[in-house]
Amino acid sequence: MNTPFVRVLRLAFRRHWAIAGIAVSSLAIALLWSANISAVLPIVDVVFAGDTLSEYVQESIEKADQAAETYTARIAELESGVVSQGDSIDELRAQVARQNNKSDYYRQAQPWVDAYAPTTPFGTLLAILTFLVVGTALKLVALTANMMWVQYVGGRTAIDLRAIFFRKALRLDLDAFGENGSADLTSRLTNDVALVTAGVSTLLGRMIREPLKMIACLIGAAVVCHRLLFLVLIVSPILAIVMQQLSRAIRRASKRAMEEMSQLYGMLNDSFAGIRLVKASNTQAFERARLRRGTFAYYQKTMKMAFYNTLARGTTELMGMTTVSLAILAGGYLVLNKQTHLFGLQMTTEPLEQGQVFLFFSFLIGASDPARKLADVWSGLQRGIAAAVRVMEIVDMPVRVEEPTAPRSPLRPHSSIRFDGVDYQYPSGPKVLRGIDLEIPHGETIAIVGPNGCGKSTMISLLCRFDDPQGGQLLLDDVPIQQMRTRDLRKRLALVTQRTILFDDTIENNIRYGSPGADSHDVVRAAKLAFADDFIRRKTPDGYKTILGTGGMRLSGGQMQRIALARAFLRNPDILILDEATSQIDMESEQLIHQALERFLVGRTGVMITHRPSTLAMAHRVVVIEQGRVAASGKHEELIGTNRFYQSLCGGDQPIAA
Repeated sequence: MNTPFVRVLRLAFRRHWAIAGIAVSSLAIALLWSANISAVLPIVDVVFAGDTLSEYVQESIEKADQAAETYTARIAELESGVVSQGDSIDELRAQVARQNNKSDYYRQAQPWVDAYAPTTPFGTLLAILTFLVVGTALKLVALTANMMWVQYVGGRTAIDLRAIFFRKALRLDLDAFGENGSADLTSRLTNDVALVTAGVSTLLGRMIREPLKMIACLIGAAVVCHRLLFLVLIVSPILAIVMQQLSRAIRRASKRAMEEMSQLYGMLNDSFAGIRLVKASNTQAFERARLRRGTFAYYQKTMKMAFYNTLARGTTELMGMTTVSLAILAGGYLVLNKQTHLFGLQMTTEPLEQGQVFLFFSFLIGASDPARKLADVWSGLQRGIAAAVRVMEIVDMPVRVEEPTAPRSPLRPHSSIRFDGVDYQYPSGPKVLRGIDLEIPHGETIAIVGPNGCGKSTMISLLCRFDDPQGGQLLLDDVPIQQMRTRDLRKRLALVTQRTILFDDTIENNIRYGSPGADSHDVVRAAKLAFADDFIRRKTPDGYKTILGTGGMRLSGGQMQRIALARAFLRNPDILILDEATSQIDMESEQLIHQALERFLVGRTGVMITHRPSTLAMAHRVVVIEQGRVAASGKHEELIGTNRFYQSLCGGDQPIAA
């Protein structure tokens, strides 16, 4: 059995000592719960009868001895033939043995009772109540320890599960983020994991404590009269069938509610990320209406869950009351009529006493309380099981980019990058690359141009090994990059994209991102090389210690791009990749970035995707991609007269200004 929830439980069971503590404390709670209920018998049979424990024990011995003598006399009458009808001799001998055992039990206890038990009825009552208070206090201590251990295991399981989930999420193929969306992944990482760990805490906490309490009470009831217990539990199979059906319904409703929550996460993420557009377009009312529709859909799903939860609780409570009522009816009949049989079935060997019946009822009531609580915790467990399925769907999601079993590593720096007949088609899209052949010697800077959708960015993704081609090979020297560790490959390159990614951290840590071993001096040198040091020191409140805020919104586009370049320079890569890195910045920033790149790219391989003529001027060679193929390759002067797309890109046949 390897269901998603069982796999989560394996994480929980790594905390062996805490699990042992939960088991021991749960058992202690159950025993103390049952022991407190057992105090009903001495209160009814001893205190309310005006006796002391010593008197009660002595009377019990005398009654047992007298009963044994009576049964022995009847055996003698049957054996001598004085009477020929009645109970069988074997049954009477069994009764004699039971009475002798009872007498022996009380005789063994008598010296202790005489020595330590109170000598007055009121003293006996006080002793019983003291026992109840002490037992309750001990139970609360065990309960506190139990709940803390459960919280510890649940919290650590959440940490482990989120770490596993996040580790796998970072390894997912890029198109998985398009299909699931970051909002869906966020929902699963936060909301769903919380529900899973709540289910684990429920299982290790109340799902252990409450059944043990119920079992302890049922054992106590069975000791009083096991046949009567079996009779009144006749409704239990009905409860089991109903709860099985409700469990499935609760899991289905929980899964749908979690899916709606993922939609809400996505809706909020879109609204907050696009807040500038929302405000500029005056669409606040539209966004509010969209959120209201989403929250109402979630509300409907939660109402369905609430209905099933209420139904489960009501069914359990009804069955518990039915069981207790049957017990009172059957037990009352046996006591009031001094009977040992019910519907022709023998319930007891001798008529039940009043104290025994009250104790039997008390045990059943004590068992019904945990059963009622189980209805609530059962619903929480079903939600946790449903959430575990959603979490493990991501953990088990296959990825196309796998690490090689026998990795190879070319020399650094490499001699060349080579696309050898590379084909690529997105899983749910058209074929993008069709037999790309291209070689880039080390130290050369090339610019890749082409119409939208021709496959330029796909080539970059394959070079970074965000995905693998379906045909052909991409090699560093003679080593296919699929045979290299991804860490080894990506240490050799740095990527600067059109959309600059900055984190809610200091400028220094944003530049250091990806180069954790760099010190502050290295960061400043990289910033100076990217012409970012001046504005960092003069135009930010705390210099390199300035917190940028989410998305770096305190900086201009050109400043953000220079910080991104500084980050790339700090990595000291063999290959620098620029994906439309200067397409949306001002002329001053562009000129500074060009100066930085011209100095930095000496002795390195540069791969640029750009449509800006000023950036093309930095390239040693321009490669034109059309319809997934290399349409042309050469210097500007060669392409301007031979390739129509390149000619339109450069605005005719005018030379490109350096």
